[in-house]
Amino acid sequence: MTNVAQLSKAPFGRLLTAMVTPFDSEGNVDFSLADKLARYLVEQGSDGIVVCGTTGESPTLSWDEQNKLLETVRNSVGKGVKVLAGTGSNSTDEAVNATAKAAAAGADGALVVVPYYNKPPQEGLEGHFRAIANSAPDLPLMLYNIPGRTGCSISPATVYKLMNCSNIVSFKAASGNTNEVTELRMLCGSDLAIYSGDDGLLLPMLSVGAVGVVSVASHIVGPRLKAMIESYFLGQFTLALSYHENLQPLFKALFATTNPIPIKAALEIIGWPVGEPRSPLIPLNNPMKEELMTIISALEIT
Repeated sequence: MTNVAQLSKAPFGRLLTAMVTPFDSEGNVDFSLADKLARYLVEQGSDGIVVCGTTGESPTLSWDEQNKLLETVRNSVGKGVKVLAGTGSNSTDEAVNATAKAAAAGADGALVVVPYYNKPPQEGLEGHFRAIANSAPDLPLMLYNIPGRTGCSISPATVYKLMNCSNIVSFKAASGNTNEVTELRMLCGSDLAIYSGDDGLLLPMLSVGAVGVVSVASHIVGPRLKAMIESYFLGQFTLALSYHENLQPLFKALFATTNPIPIKAALEIIGWPVGEPRSPLIPLNNPMKEELMTIISALEIT
């Protein structure tokens, strides 16, 4: 029997944290706290850190802020930890320039989201990602499909066409559909490392061929998520299922409203003053915060 750990490679590790961007009381990026938070996440089991993704509030960060965040985290965690930069845009030129800069700044990879709002057809998506790949041919890329935010979805068939770009090595699946993982694996095989983009679907995604997760919950339950993943790949499926079930209330609470509103509140609860989200996002309301506090207390998260 083939060991499940041999089915796929994980170029960025199994557990990646999509890191929040800390802000101070005046709404400025708190780079000092970002440095400390990145090191803490590594101590809690993260194999890699994604900066300036959805959870990092990239839509309201300037490119200068994003570049400095990448530099800060890269210097903070050292070369033994993978650091990916969110470099996607609905402008191909912007995404190309941002990806090239990330490569020059020492990123280990780039997370490139499907273009949002302008809803390109599949041929446009192929051209968009091919241009990004060609702009930084030595930088590994993770394509990011999250149709609930972007308004369109890249098809597995289009991803397959892009596999002749040697640096397109992974895919963040955040469509909420495990069939997407199956279709990608049937077309691309183990050459494409698929990461779950949903904490609550991590275990089901692993069962159909995902290699790991780009996580939000790992900010506060990193060791448990790492244990879930490790137990799955060791064939300890009952133990993995127990972690999955135990953490479901937290997963639901962290996505009860728009990410990263709840995770920023959760971090505040456990003693990380990462500040409020930038407008147009707002702080978590009191009823949701009270429920989150109850769940955190029940899980004995400190």
